[in-house]
Amino acid sequence: MRTLALVESPAQLLNVVEWAHQTDADRSLLTTVVLAPRNEMSRLQLHRTAQLAADAGHAVRWCEPRQGTTSTLRTVTALAEQLRGVDRLVLGDPFSGLLQLVLSLSHPREVVVVDDGTATLQFARLWTSGESLVRWHSSGSGRSRRQVAALARRRIAPGSGCEVTVFSCMPVHLDGVTVLHNDFSWVRTAFEDPRVKDTSDLIGTSLVETGVVDVAHYLRGVRALAGEHSIDRYFAHRKEDGAKLAQIEAIGLQVVQPELPLELVVRREVVGQTLISFPSTVVHTLPLVLKGTRAQLLICDIADDWYTRQAPSHADRFLGEISTSARNTHRLVSVAC
Repeated sequence: MRTLALVESPAQLLNVVEWAHQTDADRSLLTTVVLAPRNEMSRLQLHRTAQLAADAGHAVRWCEPRQGTTSTLRTVTALAEQLRGVDRLVLGDPFSGLLQLVLSLSHPREVVVVDDGTATLQFARLWTSGESLVRWHSSGSGRSRRQVAALARRRIAPGSGCEVTVFSCMPVHLDGVTVLHNDFSWVRTAFEDPRVKDTSDLIGTSLVETGVVDVAHYLRGVRALAGEHSIDRYFAHRKEDGAKLAQIEAIGLQVVQPELPLELVVRREVVGQTLISFPSTVVHTLPLVLKGTRAQLLICDIADDWYTRQAPSHADRFLGEISTSARNTHRLVSVAC
């Protein structure tokens, strides 16, 4: 079956590799197209992850659709032409306006949605309720954007003739949709168990950058966690602001900006015996990636007074769902900050 995968982030690309490994997909019939973002750290991680994918036998193409209207139209036109001979479409982000536009122009027999992190939980909720596929922290979208999203949804809705599969490590259950569990077996097979150091690591989040969490409260929380848990290293999210990271360095932590998704970094490098994370994708992925090692993961929930006035009203519910599902699924312990 000829398959085209479209990804926009390092994690999505990694999960295409995991999907192909775990389903034994024919790589000679699989092409993965990277629709490059603007963020420099995201681009760096994508280049590095693409190299690992190529080393594992994957055909990976790089496209630049975000260099202006002309480049976007050129990319969409080229993909629409390529989709004519494709039986299966693998999507890394069902909320992406670009991917929704491509999907609205195609009629695939099968669509596979690979994990885009915790957005998969939102996808499951919106799919079940019949709502538009809009990101949980989005402030809204224009009329044309909503029309594209609605048309893309109709392409894969029940009764469309399209078979939908979700490949995820998240605890999701969808009526009429096949859900395959991602256990990160490719990562654990490809790389040996990591060396574990005696101190702890803190995993950063971009909740400040998305306007959900207040920066002053976040920095105070980082300082408190560092003192309480012998943290000496901070893994920065690829979208974190440089000025904020400088303030974290001033606290006394070594700030590391990974050149690969953290799921790969913790297998390839030295890792803390304790990793602490705020509610994010890694509270679901890292317990699987680090299975059988001495490293353990803890969750620090977001306190009520951390949220900004601009934060969506459902932010605490959504982030709480991430923490609760991770505790229930992986038996994780929470810590206070």
